[in-house]
Amino acid sequence: MDTESHDRPASDLLTLADVRAAAERIKGAVVRTPTLRSQTLSEMVGANVWLKFENQQFTAAYKERGALNALLLMDPDQRARGVIAASAGNHAQGLAYHGRRLGVPVTIVMPRTTPTVKVYQTQSHGAEIVLYGENFDEAYAHARKLEVERNLSFVQPFDDPNVAAGQGTVALELLEDAPEIDTLIIPIGGGGLFSGMGTAARGIKPEIKLIGVQAELYPSMYAYINHVDMPSEGDTLAEGIAVKQPGAFTSKIVESLADDIVLVGERHLERAVSLLLQIEKTVVEGGGAAGLAALLAHADKFEGRNIGLTLSGGNIDTRLLANVLLRDLARSGRLARLRIRLQDRPGSLFKVMRAFDEHQVNIIEIYHQRVFTTLPAKGLITDIECETRDRDHLNRLIAGLREDGYQVTLVELA
Repeated sequence: MDTESHDRPASDLLTLADVRAAAERIKGAVVRTPTLRSQTLSEMVGANVWLKFENQQFTAAYKERGALNALLLMDPDQRARGVIAASAGNHAQGLAYHGRRLGVPVTIVMPRTTPTVKVYQTQSHGAEIVLYGENFDEAYAHARKLEVERNLSFVQPFDDPNVAAGQGTVALELLEDAPEIDTLIIPIGGGGLFSGMGTAARGIKPEIKLIGVQAELYPSMYAYINHVDMPSEGDTLAEGIAVKQPGAFTSKIVESLADDIVLVGERHLERAVSLLLQIEKTVVEGGGAAGLAALLAHADKFEGRNIGLTLSGGNIDTRLLANVLLRDLARSGRLARLRIRLQDRPGSLFKVMRAFDEHQVNIIEIYHQRVFTTLPAKGLITDIECETRDRDHLNRLIAGLREDGYQVTLVELA
């Protein structure tokens, strides 16, 4: 995009007509994913909640839409020379998949911290993978260097009107399937999805509310819109939207369209991923669950409204998903670690076990500590990991142990 375009009104940079044209261009090559109302989530948050299952795309993310639209708009010479992109995973997979379909060589630069599942899946689509840097911004800088060295065409992950137009097709389908929606909560990393969806939605329903959501650890667009200085760093579950610097093009669009941008912490992101698996039986990555995380963290803002959420991606490392689920069980009281002080004498542990049996609590692991404690030599600490039905069941166990004279501490998650 030429530099003069930044002087044009944001409404001229991307239009509903651009998004509709992209929809025709990519029709039949991407999945028209379902939109379903979630009765359970609606009751939980006090709003009507519709989910757009973009995690059901072939590459399990909406990014296919923008990548394909950009490829189709290139001239034959560009395609023949090949393309390059920087991506934490989903843009990479979408570009690699459709590049192979169209016979376009694809090189992807990914941060070294990218989840293994995303690296493997991108390689499986035939792309050349270059691992470089600790975050997206470092990978991006290296990709631009390789672009020049190898004479490749760079495909932006978000900061490009053709890419954003492709992403906006999500909103066309969402509002066609659920026209009663009056509020969209849209994850923001670099801003491509919000720019495209926001442009399309506002063009169709001028009165619709557009709310962006970012991870607290990477509030780059929030800081830009609110003219504040905030750090963007740390290990977030939502690595797909962990962008330190939002796009120049997308920032202008987001600033003109967003009614608000809210931030969500890691705890709410973890809870959202877990709830979507438990309630909707669908696997969603951290960034893809950001919309639901915003509903959980800011429920009062959305009470009574008709909410559209885009489950933008489902590429999450299985080990990480297991950790998220176990941590959610711990926070809900269904999984717990109790630290109990005992006397180091025969029968002490057996007596504690009887209390667990009486309360019908399942013991998973037992850890003894005799040496590295501040207790007298005849004392010991035992940590017992256990499984309960719920928080009340756990509280009854702890109360019973204390009534029996034991010093009990619940080891809490951060």
